[in-house]
Amino acid sequence: MDRRPTRWEQTDHRGYGAKFAQLRASGQDIEGEARLADTMAPRGARILDAGCGMGRVGGTLRARGHDAYGVDLDAALLEQARQTYPQLPTMLSRIDDLTPETLSAQGFPTTYDLVVCVGNVMILGEPGSERLMLERMRDLLAPDGRILVGCHTDATPPRSRVYPVAEFDADVAAAGLRVDSRFGTYELHPYDPAGNYAVSLLRRG
Repeated sequence: MDRRPTRWEQTDHRGYGAKFAQLRASGQDIEGEARLADTMAPRGARILDAGCGMGRVGGTLRARGHDAYGVDLDAALLEQARQTYPQLPTMLSRIDDLTPETLSAQGFPTTYDLVVCVGNVMILGEPGSERLMLERMRDLLAPDGRILVGCHTDATPPRSRVYPVAEFDADVAAAGLRVDSRFGTYELHPYDPAGNYAVSLLRRG
């Protein structure tokens, strides 16, 4: 299969991990996404942090008693995750490469109560891979599992794509999923069509 670099790999993101390390060290709140994920899941849920970066969401969910795992394509960020959140199991992979087989080969579970894909992961993948990414996450859901997706819609991060909600929803439907709820923030403020961020809760259609 012809593979192209992801948008993340085409951008100089040096400083991303250091930024969150500094925020964490200074006591700043970097757990908003994890708090929402925690409320969505039963106690001790199995959760996949898809695009975990330096581990702040998955590590927080582990600390809250969930069986959380992290996957990311950036080896340097995964090393930071191992140093910062040593209790979080991590694996090197693109989301569009995730399958039960690739997870099992690394000793990871193959089904999850919740898949978390936040921090603009959806708009920094390989161009044109968005539906495949959604399909890969769908195939990892337990029967009542859900997906939490959050990203900018206006290409705010460098080299990311514009991803209007209407286009995202079309990709969601094409991937056999549906939108359960949508908000404008991880604190569940109402979604504003004039804003530039969408938080969507998905499940199988």
